[in-house]
Amino acid sequence: MRIGGGIEKAYQNPEEWVKLAKDLRYSAVLCPIDCASDSATRKAYLKAAKEADLLIGEVGVWRNCLSKDDKTRKDAMDYAKAQLALADEMRANCCVNIIGSFSDKAWDGFCAENYSDDFYALAVDSVREIIDAVKPKHTFYTIEPMPWMLPDSPGQYLKLIQDVNRPKFAVHLDFVNMINCPERYCKSTEFIKYCFDLLGPHIKSIHAKDSIMDQAYTSVIHETMPGKGTLNYKKILPMVEKLGPDTPLFVEHLPDYETYREAAAYVRSQAEAANIFVKG
Repeated sequence: MRIGGGIEKAYQNPEEWVKLAKDLRYSAVLCPIDCASDSATRKAYLKAAKEADLLIGEVGVWRNCLSKDDKTRKDAMDYAKAQLALADEMRANCCVNIIGSFSDKAWDGFCAENYSDDFYALAVDSVREIIDAVKPKHTFYTIEPMPWMLPDSPGQYLKLIQDVNRPKFAVHLDFVNMINCPERYCKSTEFIKYCFDLLGPHIKSIHAKDSIMDQAYTSVIHETMPGKGTLNYKKILPMVEKLGPDTPLFVEHLPDYETYREAAAYVRSQAEAANIFVKG
């Protein structure tokens, strides 16, 4: 298994970047550069990653490719294509984005229109356009599930894969984002197993977080760091390992370097308790 996450410390060159990743005991890393980087910089970071046995698991997009504003949408689509091309060059496991939103309040906001037929049709067309423009050979374009936009369930994700119908479209699994109701929360291990059972062959990268639900009205479910919620990582991590020893698992959404160290160490300890070898 490979564990990685954010770094939240500045680095000026590949050597400093590798040193920080190794200090955190990462064996998987997020891409340290974006599509604005020149060819020499890309080659230097790729060479450093290979020499240090650091798997580049994700290149992020994080733009609204379904914005109702034409310029915003075009800019987001152009950036997604450029980031996918970067992911291919860097031999990343995947390039990841959210599907997008019709919300006029936030780029990743919820709204009723996100569940319309027009939204879904545009989502499918947008993913196809990004993949067809780049034609990646070494990586995959993926969508991170969200609590309030498609795909918000493993079944919906599988339908999206079938409708997009592109071999280079795959899965970025964030099971915590899909634990968005009390039943999934209370039956979290069963729900997460369903995610892996249904989507396993398509999964290229995974986010590791935790969930905690308040005893409050109506339903309030919080994301928290691994080990601070109720998810059973001793049961989850064998599901990850079955996908292959180089599957990357990333802790995320943490405030600083030391918190990332703590979260990664917790996941590593749970893997070791389940007799899973962790690289790094």
